Amino acid sequence: MNSDRQYAVASLLFDFVKSPSLRHLRDPHSVHKLARDIVNAIDRAGSIWSKWEAEREEVAKAAAPCWIPIEDLLASLNNLPGPTLTKTDVEQRLRAIWEEPYTTYPNEDLKDGCLALYRSEKAQGTEMRAIIGMLQEHLEREDERLRREQEERYRKLKEEERAKLEQRFLSGADCGWTSIDSSASFYCRRNGRTFRIVQGKDKRWTLFRVETIEDEGVLLGLYQGRGDANKALKTIAYANERR
Repeated sequence: MNSDRQYAVASLLFDFVKSPSLRHLRDPHSVHKLARDIVNAIDRAGSIWSKWEAEREEVAKAAAPCWIPIEDLLASLNNLPGPTLTKTDVEQRLRAIWEEPYTTYPNEDLKDGCLALYRSEKAQGTEMRAIIGMLQEHLEREDERLRREQEERYRKLKEEERAKLEQRFLSGADCGWTSIDSSASFYCRRNGRTFRIVQGKDKRWTLFRVETIEDEGVLLGLYQGRGDANKALKTIAYANERR
């Protein structure tokens, strides 16, 4: 392996392991992307991108998600070894990088923040590679923040749905399974009849017909999975309806 390819592989590995996120390091997509990038770096002799030496390729891949102005990135890349690049060279190389497997286009929601940070660092005289590293860290933090916010929105949505279902049950309407006051049991109502189900230590589910939530109920069956209990409940509810 020549020195350029060794440098490229070392840079890829360094960028990967410096991530502060264990989630990122263990993510299968991240590992697959790293493997692909290493193969590309080793096999660069057959690349159709003839202007892109190892250092340029490494900088372009690192800059791809960072919303760096094309003109500034072009000027920085032309300071690295290789034939003179044009704006179109850089735009189309970035587009090709974005369209690679396990790679996505930059997040539009993070554009303004990235550009503000970029301009601030540029005004202080920070060199391009350092700015790219700072933006990568910023994007990792923002991705983690967005992930947490999405999980929180999902949690709130599920809690709202659970509360609505509980209220529906308490109002006497037919409804699907819901917990009541954080009980270990779940309750539902079919055809005006109330049922309770609870999972035992053996992981099997016991189904009861009850009159109230305080009622232990009449045993209807013991099931391996909750899906089996639901199938049985449909039969029971239908049989009761026909009577």
